[in-house]
Amino acid sequence: MESPFLLPFDITDHDFHFGSSTSGSQGLSDSDEERELRKLTKAERRKRRRATPKYRNLHATRERVRVESFNNAFAALRSLLPTLPVEKKLSKIEILRISIAYIKYLDHILTVY
Repeated sequence: MESPFLLPFDITDHDFHFGSSTSGSQGLSDSDEERELRKLTKAERRKRRRATPKYRNLHATRERVRVESFNNAFAALRSLLPTLPVEKKLSKIEILRISIAYIKYLDHILTVY
């Protein structure tokens, strides 16, 4: 008796392993690998995707761009602060604290005059 449903595999084939204890997907065909991926939870699929070298390289590139942008923003803020000497190297927290004090000072000048 022939099944009215089309299955992506032959149900008489007993070589597929459900819940196998192998850690990788070596030796699996594309359809076996897809089936194995479908069994994984969303978190497991995300973890597996993030483990690829391509993903890590893209993530590292995005992080470098983000940090560079962050540092450029601090440099721009630093250039607006009046300090002596002008070229004195300030940490990020010092830049933020001086910025807060300078904004308060400017606000005080505006309210007094």
